[in-house]
Amino acid sequence: MTQVKSTSSTNEGVNFISFTKSYINGQWVEGNSGRNYDDLNPFDHSVITSIPIASREQLEDAFQAAKAAKKEWAANTKLRQDVLKNFIQYLQNNQEAIINTLVLETGSSVLKSQVELHLTTSLLEESLKIVDSLGKVKTVDPTMPGKVNHVYRLPLGVVSTIAPFNFPLFLSIRSIAAALALGNTVVHKPDIQAGLSSGSVIAKGLEESGIPAGVFNSILTDIQEIGDAMLEHPDVKLICFTGSTAVGRHIGRIAGGSFKRVALELGGNSPFIVLKDANIDQAVKAAIFGKFLHAGQICMAVNRFIVHEDVYDEFAKKFVEHASKLPYGNPQDPTTIVGPLINQVQLDKALNKIDKLKAAGADVLLEGQLIGNVLTPYVFGNVDNSSEVAQSEFFAPIAILIKASSDDHAIEMANDTEHGLSSAIFTSDLARGEELAIRVEAGMTHVNDQTVNDLPNIPFGGVKASGVGRYGNPWIIDEFTETKWVSVQEQERQYPF
Repeated sequence: MTQVKSTSSTNEGVNFISFTKSYINGQWVEGNSGRNYDDLNPFDHSVITSIPIASREQLEDAFQAAKAAKKEWAANTKLRQDVLKNFIQYLQNNQEAIINTLVLETGSSVLKSQVELHLTTSLLEESLKIVDSLGKVKTVDPTMPGKVNHVYRLPLGVVSTIAPFNFPLFLSIRSIAAALALGNTVVHKPDIQAGLSSGSVIAKGLEESGIPAGVFNSILTDIQEIGDAMLEHPDVKLICFTGSTAVGRHIGRIAGGSFKRVALELGGNSPFIVLKDANIDQAVKAAIFGKFLHAGQICMAVNRFIVHEDVYDEFAKKFVEHASKLPYGNPQDPTTIVGPLINQVQLDKALNKIDKLKAAGADVLLEGQLIGNVLTPYVFGNVDNSSEVAQSEFFAPIAILIKASSDDHAIEMANDTEHGLSSAIFTSDLARGEELAIRVEAGMTHVNDQTVNDLPNIPFGGVKASGVGRYGNPWIIDEFTETKWVSVQEQERQYPF
């Protein structure tokens, strides 16, 4: 039997910056593509470290290792429990080093990094509750004499996980934890921009937690090198992806042709609806958090503020006042709220949206600034909900306010988008708020709270172009296991011919 190592406080102070190799079949392997990626600090564009890009052949090694390890891993419930418990302890022992890595590599504020680590450990704790799902057998009442019906949960096999840069640790673990808990093996590809936070931190933690070779593999590579191999590999049974709708559509086309399962969390255009009976002061506090956490680089971040005309002016005034006072700058300063965007491409997209809003005649309620690589908050008013810019995802500290003439008009505009991930409604009438929440075409609607919410025991996911599948216990079990019906005919059955 595989022996599980226990983690200890001796791991404190680990420097994840030095872990620039891929983790394949239980070994740290230097990428051999012949190319390197300079991992940049988004705040000052200094080089944190250089990562050797892994080759397509090394990715194939990872898939072969995962395939070979899946049978033993699925069969050992206690081993899975022990590894996950040890991993939780590892994250707790190395909080400071992990937070520092997130801040340095992704431009996350200290507050956002602390939130992300807390969400990650909470999710892992919840995943422990589903480890024994493979051993549970459900008996279904018979509808014919002498037949016993049993329903089993079986692991899918090899799972391909592809993570984004914005919440790299949490959004990686969301898929990895469920996959491992339910007896699957994993080949994981982080966004190379967050390769340490999303790949190396997890690989080192699982290695120290006693995970057997091949069960988890992290490959530090890019699309230029591997193309669609994470999607097309014949051993992959499930593709987990968090990212843009455009890439999600591409994954869906490939997966559909090969009858692979997908769990996709895609782009959002989250509406924040303020009704005329809302507590404006509280709505503004929630709005600021839901818009400017991580400089707006969150799929659930508020994208459109849809405000009843009776309270529009009051909301706008108080929102601008609050936004103008948010601390910005170097995310290593623990007081910073608004840090840099992840890279120059994202910054250029944000500046382009600002130009479009101004050209369209939107009211400039708060003129931000570009200070170094930090874009300070912008607020625009009287934006047309049907405009191109309002129908696109910002991923930047840019807020747009849209005026609604009635509650029904607000809901109509909230639903006028191809996306449907998260949403929010502020009102003093909670019963009415819940009625309206059901009418919002989104996978999640929060009454008197902001849009950036996630819990490990809720059905997290979107509708329309915002995704396929649901995370959260117990819904996640359906995504990461195969349902198997076994019937046992205990009495001789009579056949008609």
